Parts: sequence; structure tokens; C-alpha cells
Amino acid sequence: MKKYLFIYKLSIMSTFQYISNIFINSFGYVIHVFIFFYLWNYMYDNPNELINGYSKYQMIWYVTYTEIIWSCLGARRLCRDICEDVRSGNITYNINKPYNYIGYVFSNHLGTVSIKYIIYAIIGLVIGITLNGVLPKIGLLSIIFVFVASVISIAINLMFIIGIGLISFLIEDSYPLFWLYSKAVLILGTIFPIEFFPGFLQEIARYSPIYAMCYGPAKLFVDFNWNEVINITIAQIIYLFISYIFCFVIYKKGVKKINVNGG
Repeated sequence: MKKYLFIYKLSIMSTFQYISNIFINSFGYVIHVFIFFYLWNYMYDNPNELINGYSKYQMIWYVTYTEIIWSCLGARRLCRDICEDVRSGNITYNINKPYNYIGYVFSNHLGTVSIKYIIYAIIGLVIGITLNGVLPKIGLLSIIFVFVASVISIAINLMFIIGIGLISFLIEDSYPLFWLYSKAVLILGTIFPIEFFPGFLQEIARYSPIYAMCYGPAKLFVDFNWNEVINITIAQIIYLFISYIFCFVIYKKGVKKINVNGG
């Protein structure tokens, strides 16, 4: 555990050396939020109107928060790096190191994500207050639960992305699978809450990882209630375990394949 914590700290220190890149990349996040602000501003006749249980302010805050979680992940780069490690054979150098490759990649990338999350959260808070003029009705204890749910959602996301990258052990390039994954998360969890979909899609989304990864933390942020806390916590624990098993199984199959072929 200490070695992964050390990798995490090194990653944070390294990220601070290129902090300006994060601020430059955050322009994409800002643009997305402004686009959806004008979209929801057009769809709502007045701020008090409810569409599928959400007011205009709640919808803007929902998109603002889900975009923070997804934007800070650096998901595309992470998946491409893992795919390239597998295809080029660089991963063989890590297999023999005194750490697990999955743990190394997770800890190393989490350091960058931690800094990006803080910066994006500050930017999102400023934009949200500027556009809405009000904060969601949420207390200090609720904020703690939202933060914990966000941390777990990021961990689940990273594990699934690492697992998708490792599928390159089995096929030539798993990046197209990541493209499908990212679009599913974008449509079913980031842009729209689950309540905006037809009944059968709502049921699918509620039992999918998207419920735990994107919808859950954002839902608690804009409309906190204890029943939802219990449901989201259970879903996150289940999918955190599933995502780890997914990575572990794919990785073991990949290592076995390398050993069979002589490394």
C-alpha cells in the first residue's frame, strides 16, 4: 500500500509542474457547460418550471457537476496509454516490477485526477454561481457524502477504463470499445439525468455502472435525500468490486498470454 501511496504523491508533484496545461484544457469544460446552460435556458419557460422533476437551476448544476467528474478523468489519454503499452510490449517491463501494473496505473493517474478535480470543481462552482445566481440547497454533511460518492465514482470509472485498455491483450486495439463506453456515459449519465429517459431505459441505467459513476454524485448534489444516499452507496460498493474483478481477470489473462508466448 505504501508504494502505491508513494506513486500517488509523485504523480501529484509531477502534475504541479504542468499545472498550466490543466487550466488550458479546462476551457473545453467551460465551453460544454455554457452550451448546456443555453440549451436548458431555452427549454425552460421559467426557473420554477419542472421537467421530469428537475428545475432549470438543478439541470444546470447537474450538468456542471457531471462534467467535472468526467472531464477530470483524462479518460481518453489513460485508455490510449494502456493500449499503447500493451501493443508495444512496454507492459512487460512493468510486469516484473515489485508492484502490480493495475495498482501502478491507478495510483499514478489518480494523482493527476485529484489535482484536476479540485481545479475543475472551483471553476465549476464559479461558473455555476455566475450562471444560476444560487447554490443547490445542500448542507455541510450532505457535501461530505457528495464528495465521498464522487471519489468512489472516479475510482470506478478509472478501473473500468483501465480494464478496457487491457482488453488490448485480447484484441488488436480496444480503443473503439472505450469510444462506445464514453458515449454511453455521456448520454446516459452526463448530459441527462436518468429520469429523462423512457421507462425501460431508466431501469437499464439504474442497474448499470453509470448510475454509480455519474448520475449518483450529481443527483445528491442537486437534490440530496437519504434514500438516494443508501441506493447510491450500495450501487457504488457493488460496482467498485465488479470493476476491480474486471481489471484483475483481464490482466491475468493478458499476463498468461505473454508468458505462454515467451514474454
